[in-house]
Amino acid sequence: MAEPRTRPTDVSVADFIANAEPLGRRADAAVLDALFRRVTGFEPRMWGPTMVGYGRYDYVYASGHGGSGLATGFSPRTAALSIYLGPGDGEFEAILVRLGKHKMTKACLYVKRLSDIDLEVLEDLIRAGLADLATRWTIHPA
Repeated sequence: MAEPRTRPTDVSVADFIANAEPLGRRADAAVLDALFRRVTGFEPRMWGPTMVGYGRYDYVYASGHGGSGLATGFSPRTAALSIYLGPGDGEFEAILVRLGKHKMTKACLYVKRLSDIDLEVLEDLIRAGLADLATRWTIHPA
């Protein structure tokens, strides 16, 4: 079986953020890094080549398949900021309606720029995602 691409690496988070492109993504990534550190209390770690993760959870499904995932985090992608809210089982609609301009998939929030959203609401959303994840799996610092 192939090694998963989304696993912790030893790449420097600070270097990754300092080199994010385009330039506006660097500023947004620095704001998100500070916000995630404050909300989670965790030091960040790179997951794969582009995901900044805060905390980790280990899972085993009924099928026996298992692994580890980042508890929450973000990626400053070119098209949009991707914000990861856990495995996607939570119901966050009551928070999302207050957030601002965004798109949401099962477990990933997409935001063009941080100025489009309310950062205090994003903090609520991150906390809700972690609380939801903690109902199923133990969250570890990294």
